[in-house]
Amino acid sequence: MQKPTHHILVCASFRVQGESKGMCHKKDSAALLPYIENELSDRDMEDVMVSSTGCLSRCENGPLMVVYPKGSWYGDMNEEKIDEVLDALKEGKEAEGLLLA
Repeated sequence: MQKPTHHILVCASFRVQGESKGMCHKKDSAALLPYIENELSDRDMEDVMVSSTGCLSRCENGPLMVVYPKGSWYGDMNEEKIDEVLDALKEGKEAEGLLLA
C-alpha cells in the first residue's frame, strides 16, 4: 500500500497495561473495524487506512472515530454514521453534522 490519503482511527479503549476498558470497548467498537474496511472496499477507497487505538479519553462520546489528516473527530459511531462519514470523505468533505466539538 502506498501512503494512505486518509487514516481512520477507531478507539478500542486499550490502556497501558493492555486492558480494554471504557465506553468504546463496551459499545463494541472493535466490530466497527471490519464494517469500515468492507465499506471502504465497496466504495473503491483502498487508499484509506483503518486502525484501532488505545483510549482516546472521550469516553462520554464513544465509540469514537478520528479521521486524519484533517483530524476530524466523530462520536457515538454506528454503521449508519460510518456510511455518512465515508460518503463525505469520498467527496473530499467532512460529515459536518456528526463532528464533535
